[in-house]
Amino acid sequence: MPGKRMTFVEAIVEAIREEMRRDPNVFLLGQDIGPMGGSLRSTLGLWEEFGPARIFDTPISESAAAGVCLGAALEGLRPILDISFGEFLASAMPQIVLHAPVVHWLTLGKARVPLTIRTKVGEGPYGGHPQCFEAWFTHVPGLKVVMPSTPADAKGLMKTAIRDDDPVLFFEHMYLYHGVRDEVPEGEHLVPIGLADVKRLGKDVTVAATAWMVHRALQAARQFAAEGIEVEVLDLRTLAPLDTATLLASVRKTGRLVVAHEAWKIGGLGAEVAATVAEQAFGSLRAPIVRVGAPHIPVPAHPTLRKAFLPDAQGIADAVHAVLKYSA
Repeated sequence: MPGKRMTFVEAIVEAIREEMRRDPNVFLLGQDIGPMGGSLRSTLGLWEEFGPARIFDTPISESAAAGVCLGAALEGLRPILDISFGEFLASAMPQIVLHAPVVHWLTLGKARVPLTIRTKVGEGPYGGHPQCFEAWFTHVPGLKVVMPSTPADAKGLMKTAIRDDDPVLFFEHMYLYHGVRDEVPEGEHLVPIGLADVKRLGKDVTVAATAWMVHRALQAARQFAAEGIEVEVLDLRTLAPLDTATLLASVRKTGRLVVAHEAWKIGGLGAEVAATVAEQAFGSLRAPIVRVGAPHIPVPAHPTLRKAFLPDAQGIADAVHAVLKYSA
């Protein structure tokens, strides 16, 4: 399929634009998403095409906005709720955690909630709101959670999320926003929710990563390739439901696993990934599983401390070295 080069955020906006053109029931609601074009240009150009009838600027109340979207979804519309930054999700926890994911089950399948919630997380060149809380939401049954790492995946997953009849929480890492540009297929490009992607094939170690850590894992893998060590980089992409089949197949091939994410290591998604592999592929492991994540402290404000706090390619490389110390 022909494509064009786009940044990560341009690909997401393209997906929303195409879905709004395709389906009149799709609309966007959030703070500063109209004439301003969204924080970090996250909705740039949509207001000019669709106007106030389908792009709704809201007051500063994530709870109220989530409630409106929940009601609209129950009435058959397909709202996209733009919550500027991930730490503000806490202001709408009843709607996101207690209501939207369970309505389908509580009504014995009679009601659906086709709601997409998009939000920005992670460190970036902007210096604000860097917390990564994605692991909170993977604990909630009925809520799908996605976190792409490339522009093509971002477009494909966003289009799939909008069409899904269940609520989908879509995490957009800020370092990727304007910092990654790649070819993105035009038109009907869909990426299935619940399917991981092998970004680099390898036979010696599996590194399962999310979002910006995928790129840092690829950086480390290129360094190891010069030493004759082949690192397989697995982009989890969907955090819930987790693609255990692809994960286990990779680990059974390499026998070693490193899990890398930017969020805190304690209670992070890496713990679930490690537990899944330990339960279902323990006999294939040739070394202990190593997790790479942030230390269990609040995100530092000082730039030097922030840099030391965040996981990086060297941290992933150190973890790979640690698992390679164990012989077959």
